[in-house]
Amino acid sequence: MAKQIFVNFPVKDLRRSIRFFESLGFAFDPKFTDEKAGCLILGENMYAMLLDEEFFKTFTRKTLCDATHSTEVLVAITCDSRSQVDDLVAKAVKAGGRISREPEDHGFMYGHAFEDPDGHIWEPFYMQPQG
Repeated sequence: MAKQIFVNFPVKDLRRSIRFFESLGFAFDPKFTDEKAGCLILGENMYAMLLDEEFFKTFTRKTLCDATHSTEVLVAITCDSRSQVDDLVAKAVKAGGRISREPEDHGFMYGHAFEDPDGHIWEPFYMQPQG
């Protein structure tokens, strides 16, 4: 089984993307961050690699998706409370992101969604503990 996950995202302006996620309260691992890549720490053993588009292209022969026009992936991330979900989306909008969809309340689960500056969709959600 996998022990870590690194999800890779192409970004147009790496410095802008790093500033955006830092303003949401996330940190970057300096061991894997340079002028071509930023290693966004999502949680224990969970990372998003923000790669300059030209650098990203060196890993694939396929055409890159323009996430402002097409959806390539939805990244769902857990939060500790409903208010943390709303706070994260509010910070994202203040930092230059956009609301992707309105909040959804399913009783046992609450979620919302925002787009980062490159159009990637992030879905923070809170799920009530079972029991």
